Amino acid sequence: MKGIKRIRLWQDIGGNSKLAEIYFDNSSTTRVCREAAEKVMEVMTEEYGNPSSLHTKGFRAEQEMSAARESVAQALGAEPGEITFTSGGTESNNIALFGAARARRKRGRRIVTTAIEHPSVLNTVARLEQEGFEVIRLQPDCAGKIAPEQFREAVTPDTILVSVMRVNNEVGSIQPVEAAADAIEAAKAPALLHVDAVQAFGKLRLRPRRMRADLMSVSGHKIHAPKGVGALYIRSGVHIEPLTYGGGQERDMRPGTESVPLIAGLGAAVRALPEPEAELARMRELNGFLRRELSKIPGVCFNSPDDALPYILNLSAGGVRAETMLHFLSEKGIYVSSGSACSKGRESYVLRAMGLPKDRIGSALRLSFSRFNTKEEAETFVRALKNGLASLVKRPF
Repeated sequence: MKGIKRIRLWQDIGGNSKLAEIYFDNSSTTRVCREAAEKVMEVMTEEYGNPSSLHTKGFRAEQEMSAARESVAQALGAEPGEITFTSGGTESNNIALFGAARARRKRGRRIVTTAIEHPSVLNTVARLEQEGFEVIRLQPDCAGKIAPEQFREAVTPDTILVSVMRVNNEVGSIQPVEAAADAIEAAKAPALLHVDAVQAFGKLRLRPRRMRADLMSVSGHKIHAPKGVGALYIRSGVHIEPLTYGGGQERDMRPGTESVPLIAGLGAAVRALPEPEAELARMRELNGFLRRELSKIPGVCFNSPDDALPYILNLSAGGVRAETMLHFLSEKGIYVSSGSACSKGRESYVLRAMGLPKDRIGSALRLSFSRFNTKEEAETFVRALKNGLASLVKRPF
């Protein structure tokens, strides 16, 4: 019935009825925080003018956008004029990569990226490859990391673009963005440096200017903002070609009437973020607890490196197919994933690139956390996984 909240009832390991919904899939998406939800509703119902309109309603909508732009810029240590609002990380990555490569095609044809980027990067550079660009895809080590010397060897004087994620979305490995910037400078290349910071934004302190990043992609729905909104940092003075053309919104980079409610919701979510260092310490405790307890379970091994972003923990669960374990956990109101949400059940190309054996890839689970998760939820997950491994029959891959 409308207006009535549905609550799931399930039996815990000891047979006690409990109200539960444990969401450990925050790298796929997050629940919208109260601050963002209230702001979206306020703007949809009160400040609903077109920000390009010259009347008071339009001015107030423009004020909402300006406040959000200021909040995102402040979170990145950037200027508001360096922030372009988009529909999310995928569009930000597409604008950055197509825009940078096409704007610099007369200065070179070489693009350097990694084999473990998000599909919105990998598929975009594959398209650029069809347009005649040369794409170098760096391979990770067994911990999901790219070594600094790989960038030094790959970046040449004709390199026009380097794209690397700050945090890998499947295993949480932190990539040496600074090494990519060093390589560009050492080669005296005309390259722009693009950083996909979707999994890092709001979790690590990001300063694109200090990192010498020219372009940086962020997404709203990974930080408790609504789906359908993100941003692209474009360093002042950097020129890239737009993908679409229209009425000149977002300084001609992303034309079309702006979704002010979603943009305002993003701003509210950014303002509601806890201090990164303090929350990072709490995540280390939660991640460390899970590592200690799960390591006691026979057959469990970790695919995330020890120094990964603690918001992500990728593990392989005793040879039980990931889909089977996901179904078992889901029935108990525990939600995890088997990898990137964009892969939709396909074998992880990230774990494959890391050189993991097929059975370990097939049983991999990704846990990803937010500020709303607790140690009590982690304890419940450990008990449920133990029960699952004890009851599920191993199946061949």
